[in-house]
This record gives sequence, C-alpha cells and structure tokens, in this order.
Amino acid sequence: MPNQPLFAGLVIDEAGRPAESAFIGNEPCYVVDDSGFRRHIPAEQVDRVVLAQMAEMMKGSEDLISEQTAKMLGQEDPFSKAIIEQQLKHIDKQFETLMQTGIPEDMRAYLGMMGFKVIINYHGEVLRVEQPGRASDDEGGE
Repeated sequence: MPNQPLFAGLVIDEAGRPAESAFIGNEPCYVVDDSGFRRHIPAEQVDRVVLAQMAEMMKGSEDLISEQTAKMLGQEDPFSKAIIEQQLKHIDKQFETLMQTGIPEDMRAYLGMMGFKVIINYHGEVLRVEQPGRASDDEGGE
C-alpha cells in the first residue's frame, strides 16, 4: 500500500477542479467534490492506472529514451545507456518502488508547471492523462 497519493496536486476532476488528498485510516485517497458530496477514491487505484499508461507509452522507445537520458545525465558511455535501457525494460519494478517512496514534492510541482494532469471522474476512473511535450494521437497534419 502506498504511503501517499503519488500524484497529489496533479489530479483534477472532470470540471477542472483540483482533487484534494486525504487519508481514510492509513489509506491515501484523492477527494473529488460530487455536488457537495466528498468522494474519497483510493489513490492506489488511480496511481496504478496512470503508471500503466506511462509504461505503455515507453514500450518500444526504450533505446531512444535511454540514449536521451544518458545524454541529459552527461553519461553517454555505452554502459550507462545499457543500464538505463534495462531499467526501462523492467519499469514495472521501478514503479513498485515509486509507489512506496512517492514522487518528491518539487518534482510534482515541476510536472504541474509543465502541464501534467490526471483527469478523473467521481468514480475514480482515469479519463485521461495530459502529459507535457506529448503530441496528441488525434492531431492531424494539414
């Protein structure tokens, strides 16, 4: 069970209102206002869907992502690139660790400034994830 909502401050409802973070006992939740009724949605339910979508987007691009990551880190040697690529291929294990440790607050703030948002409905279903720098699938070239 996660210790905190992974995407706290980045989750909004269908109307564009931010979802609050709260705990029911020791279970982290996102709180969505449903016409005055505060619905508590288990954070793990939302967080796992978002992480699965992120992993799906990375599939097949591990080579490019590892190359660019190594370049950003200033470690463009083949060994560093290979290590990063292996971690990306086994991203599900990385996500389990992330679920326990959480995303640092400054990183969540940075994601928010870059336009990252998770849109959920009052049932806790993830309607979409808006990610910075990602071209929409439905954009057509003219």
